[in-house]
Amino acid sequence: MLCSSKKQGMERLIVVCLCVSLLSIFALADPGAVGVNYGRIANDLPSAVKTVELLKSQGIDKVKIYDTDSAVLKALSGSNIKVIVSLPNENLTAAAKYPSFALSWVQKSIVPYYPLTQIHAIAVGNEVFVDPNNTTDVLVPAMKNVQSALVYYKLDSGIKISSPFALSALQSSFPASSGSFKTELIEPVIKPMFDFLRETKSYLMLNAYPFFAYSANADVISLDYALFRENPGVVDSGNGLKYTNLFDAQVDAIYAAIKALKYDDVDIVVTETGWPSNGDKEEIGANPENAQAYNGNLVKRVLTGGGTPLKAETKLVVYLFALYNENKKFGPTSERNYGLFYPSEEKVYEIPFTLEQVKTWKLKPASDRKAQSQAPTKPVYGGESAGSNGTSGVPSSSSAKGPFCVANVKSGKERLQKALDYACGEGGADCRSIQRGAACYDPNTLGAHATIAFNSYFQNKGRANSACYFGGAAYVVTVPPKLGKCDLTMDSEEDNGNKGAGKLFVQNNKENAEAVDVSLSSPRLVTLFGTGTFGISWVLLVLMYLSF
Repeated sequence: MLCSSKKQGMERLIVVCLCVSLLSIFALADPGAVGVNYGRIANDLPSAVKTVELLKSQGIDKVKIYDTDSAVLKALSGSNIKVIVSLPNENLTAAAKYPSFALSWVQKSIVPYYPLTQIHAIAVGNEVFVDPNNTTDVLVPAMKNVQSALVYYKLDSGIKISSPFALSALQSSFPASSGSFKTELIEPVIKPMFDFLRETKSYLMLNAYPFFAYSANADVISLDYALFRENPGVVDSGNGLKYTNLFDAQVDAIYAAIKALKYDDVDIVVTETGWPSNGDKEEIGANPENAQAYNGNLVKRVLTGGGTPLKAETKLVVYLFALYNENKKFGPTSERNYGLFYPSEEKVYEIPFTLEQVKTWKLKPASDRKAQSQAPTKPVYGGESAGSNGTSGVPSSSSAKGPFCVANVKSGKERLQKALDYACGEGGADCRSIQRGAACYDPNTLGAHATIAFNSYFQNKGRANSACYFGGAAYVVTVPPKLGKCDLTMDSEEDNGNKGAGKLFVQNNKENAEAVDVSLSSPRLVTLFGTGTFGISWVLLVLMYLSF
């Protein structure tokens, strides 16, 4: 009897310990917050009123929209859902040059709805550094004028101003502790912006997508590392911190870059992150199982408390991209399949949105985990056998002269412009060479600029035929067109060191040519936060760590 009693007492003690452990996870940790992006580039979405009902039914109390649509803001009135609204890139120049424009915009877009609609932040522009219309120089002046308008209407205490960065703003990113911003951006825009954020007690908005890093490097990045599943982790050689997921490493690379400029007091809100549930065959990892694992595990990681390894005491605030699948978005199939819900309001897959839901949520086992682990280990290049030159799937020099992706001018100005905006923005093409005053600005025609952008996107995507469509605005050719001083010829020798990369050559005179790298820089499609040798080093080090 005595032995039995002791045994039962020990069992009760174990149960109590387990309960205490669970409470420490769900109650004692400082939880972060989760919201969603409500994009509307589609023709089959529910009304704004029904969308707000959907948000409330799921316990989602934070939403970000990409404009200040009246119907949406009215529907959100009285809902207790906090809202981030946006001033689009096309309005930045006017907002920067004319304080009266900013004042009028706030008067019409904010004042009529606030505070019944709980607008708490304004995203001024989006990923401006890769905007094909070259709005970088007007970003901070636009932010300041919008802030002045808020002050005028006495709204500045309740509404913060910021602007979403993409990872392409980084010069260096591996290890995360060595993160640094591109030198050409620091003095003209980044420091003035951070001064503004500090002065107004605001924060930096960040768009981060581990999916693109994994999809472009599935042969060296562990899927478990990308999806917050159990894995050996990666140790930062700069500070000894251990990273068990790619998301934390991406965020900390930005934090390190901020710290390097001595703006440690500026925090980050992740305004976009997500994983597509479907994609083209070249988009490795785009499926419902991985999307559920990434988004569900991210929500669990955020809501159960704790920050990143570099900022452990700072809670995470994350906005998932996106609420719905959007059938009118440009780009590859994945762009139309980031939604958590179908337009019918049916869930694409099950994930939690609140801490209570996290406690009972279980990740649905992948229908074929073995099949996932046997995904192509090297990206497939159109018309090429992967790895034919012994460089891990990089196209061989025999094919380095093509094919190329060019603009279809017959598709019409409007379609071309939309496709160009997508390529230079979300698509990740390097459009610096077609900015005003840059090497390939001339010929200053929509067709020429679109061709350079489309081809950059095409090369980054491994020359897959599906990457040269843009809704009929582009097509593949084997002979590159002449574009003034620029041509699309690839440097076969130097190109072998970069996956899917190309060199755009600017002909200065008959004897000399200057190579402009258009290979790996992008807003979302950053292979491993960095480009060139930084990106390659990151890949090799990840492979080394994950092999142990």
